[in-house]
Amino acid sequence: MRGFDRINALLPDELIMEIFRHLDSKTNRDACSLVCKRWLVLQRLSRYTIRVGASASPHALVDLLARRFVNVRNVFIDERLSVSLPVQSGRRQRADQSPLSALRLHCLNESASEDSGVDSYCLSDSGLSAIGDGFAKLEKLSLIWCSNITSAGLQSIAENCRFLKSLDLQGCYIGDAGLAAVGECCTRLEDLNLRFCEGLTDTGVVQLTFGCGKTLKSLGIAACAKITDVSLEAVGSHCKYLEALSLDSEYIQNKGLLAVAKGCRLLKDLKLQCVNVTDEALQAVGIFCSSLELLALYSFQRFTDKSLVAIGKGCKRMKNLTLSDCYFLSDKGLESVAAGCPELTHLEVNGCHNIGARGLMSIGKSCNRLSELALLYCQKIDDNALSEIGRGCKYLQALHLVDCSSIGDDAICSIARGCRNLKKLHIRRCYEVGNEGIIAIGQNCKFLTDLSLRFCDRVGDEALISIGEGCSLQHLNVSGCHKIGDAGITAIARGCPRLSYLDVSVLQNLGDIAMAELSEGCLSLTDIVLSHCRQITDVGLSYLAQRCTLLETCHMVYCPGITAAGVATVITSCLNIKKVLVEKWKVSQRTKRRAGSIISYLCVDL
Repeated sequence: MRGFDRINALLPDELIMEIFRHLDSKTNRDACSLVCKRWLVLQRLSRYTIRVGASASPHALVDLLARRFVNVRNVFIDERLSVSLPVQSGRRQRADQSPLSALRLHCLNESASEDSGVDSYCLSDSGLSAIGDGFAKLEKLSLIWCSNITSAGLQSIAENCRFLKSLDLQGCYIGDAGLAAVGECCTRLEDLNLRFCEGLTDTGVVQLTFGCGKTLKSLGIAACAKITDVSLEAVGSHCKYLEALSLDSEYIQNKGLLAVAKGCRLLKDLKLQCVNVTDEALQAVGIFCSSLELLALYSFQRFTDKSLVAIGKGCKRMKNLTLSDCYFLSDKGLESVAAGCPELTHLEVNGCHNIGARGLMSIGKSCNRLSELALLYCQKIDDNALSEIGRGCKYLQALHLVDCSSIGDDAICSIARGCRNLKKLHIRRCYEVGNEGIIAIGQNCKFLTDLSLRFCDRVGDEALISIGEGCSLQHLNVSGCHKIGDAGITAIARGCPRLSYLDVSVLQNLGDIAMAELSEGCLSLTDIVLSHCRQITDVGLSYLAQRCTLLETCHMVYCPGITAAGVATVITSCLNIKKVLVEKWKVSQRTKRRAGSIISYLCVDL
């Protein structure tokens, strides 16, 4: 009945807060907070996570947020993110503007007049003190590239936030004293990221392991020149329950990784980019870390197949393997993994020039649970190898091929016939792949939703007609496939109504007919890339703008048929537009004023 409150009178606070937590977006939660004062209070109490960008005087912003949202458990601060200011183009600022927006605007204007404006956009130790004082229940804190904070601020966090479980300090120049305080006070810490923390030495890491070594489960270290094997020896001695380790360092030797392998027997995830580590360390991982499930090796130049043989023998639970720029690995190493790790589900081989057909064929024969395969710059892998994957890996859902010059239609046809659960197929610059293989995909892979065929210049309209008839795509990228024209895109428009992303850049034969078909059939389209399409004009663009009301991004540089009038049509007709990429001279002053701050990169000189 009109005027009767059927919710507040019947539902307790706890139930309304639980409903708020299940809302799918921040926008919906914020809308609910405007219903009444009670809902505003409850929505603030139900907020567990806040994210802060590089706003002016972020310490003041954090202080305000701490007073509003007292139950926050997770705080993410990333100084690479820009502040989001209220839109004021074409309208007067409301007198009842929210204090949060007013604070942002005030601080922004205030800092613009100061000589030290850059520092005013950075979180300082006073900001960390505000976090520590305001969020006593904090469990997860992420400080990405907060370059102005020091050990003093980190000590304040450690002393006040003793329930902290996850701490991300990537790019922060904090010292040993701050890390030691974390080890002493945050005895529940499980996840720690120290990537690009250049101010740290072994002293800080060692002291950290003394305090929270028993709880630490994940550790990341990269580009920390003063952290050596001494730190890893402490990790091996005190962090018995460590499950994930990510190392990117030219200063780590065998000694440190040996200590981790022997001391951290529960290790499940290991990512290494350490040019001075050799077979000895990787063999120890194979011997002692039998629980290992993920192994990623990047740019290794000093170890051979001996390492993968040890991994294959000892790590029977391996599910995810990445080999990138490992020049001395050959088919023998991959054969050992295939024989010893039958549970493998994800495999990436990138730039390992000595791995060829025989190694991949062994994967196809032994690892029938494989669900994702990525082959990048693998010149020795041919149709026979990929055909074996098609025969043996019927659960394959994602296939990525980049610059594999020996792979052609025969291999793609085998994948299509054998891997009917395929959902994602990305092929780039594989010039032997043509219509035959993609037609087979359309005929057999009915679950395919994501297709990318960048610069596969033998693929034409016939292939896309098959895809349109057999699949319901959500993502399509045919950039550089110059044989594709209106007929192929029309088939996609008619057969794939759920399409949300489309890249047709550099298609010289594509015109307004295809745009009209897309506007009729693909009403869910949110992102489109039209750059370098010489036949598309303002007429085709107007079809899209009028019918595709969900459009958020539109790239259209170097399209001579699109003028300032077409750009204005997109700006005025697409209410959800967020980014338009176009030459600066095609944007009129009126369009600039109308666009306001909603659109990013509106005027780009190219």
